Amino acid sequence: MEPLVSIKDLSKNFGSFAAVDNITFSVEKGEVLGFLGPNGAGKTTTMRMITGYFPPSSGVVEVCGFDVQKNSIELRKKIGYLPEGGPLYGDMNPQSFLTFIGEIRGLRGSELKNRMDFVVEKLHLGAVLRQNIDTLSKGYKRRVALAQAIIHDPEVLIMDEPTDGLDPNQKHEVRELIKSMAKDKAIIISTHILEEVGAICARAVIIARGKVVASGTPEDIMVRSSGHNSVVVKLRNESADHILNEVLKIKNVEKVKVEGKNTVVAFSKDGKDILGAMSDVLYKHKHQIEEMFVRKGALDEAFRELTS
Repeated sequence: MEPLVSIKDLSKNFGSFAAVDNITFSVEKGEVLGFLGPNGAGKTTTMRMITGYFPPSSGVVEVCGFDVQKNSIELRKKIGYLPEGGPLYGDMNPQSFLTFIGEIRGLRGSELKNRMDFVVEKLHLGAVLRQNIDTLSKGYKRRVALAQAIIHDPEVLIMDEPTDGLDPNQKHEVRELIKSMAKDKAIIISTHILEEVGAICARAVIIARGKVVASGTPEDIMVRSSGHNSVVVKLRNESADHILNEVLKIKNVEKVKVEGKNTVVAFSKDGKDILGAMSDVLYKHKHQIEEMFVRKGALDEAFRELTS
């Protein structure tokens, strides 16, 4: 199956500065991709090239088979875009604004009404439909901005921080909406909320300094963190200092950290399994163990290590 979004050797230069440096990835129908990176990594520039807002310096962007440089208008018809900040016309109300966007997107009559009803219901906009957008809360403005991105039911949806400004309940609702739409679309989400990636993304791409530094499922990326397969030991009636030297001598233990008075974390070399060896040593020396478990690593930890 051909991917709905295909990016090959994509670069964008501003003078001598390479904002995006030869990146390649694709997104298939039914897939939600988390597009991650620190501020200034090139995420927004990449999304603007995908949508046709910026021309690439080199490389190819194809959306639904259309080349961004050869068929920009046709490509844009296939995309719903929620930019960072979600600029809106503040002197309009959501009713008139979304009608305007729907008509620009080619919707008319019953089709426009049905799509309006859909976005108003899914994003809970009924209470503010005739209130000026300038007077809305940040959360409502974000929901209106998301509504305009999906009103034409695009095949490809690109969202920059889709839950920015939403409260926890609203974030949950938007995540559920994204998951419900995913089966029929290719969706790219740029976010700083890493829990969002684990909650809704099948795959993630991490960029830093304009280059791809990691790609895979959230689980694939987690195992690249230094904490993958680390072992936490909590002692019952003794100080953690008592076992430091013993743990450091265990094969494949790279380093040891004390957490609190009676807890030790042992980090493994290259993510190797050290649980069995640690259990043998600690029970041999008759230490009273209250708790022992393995950490599988963390996405935020891997993100920091890959992008720093």
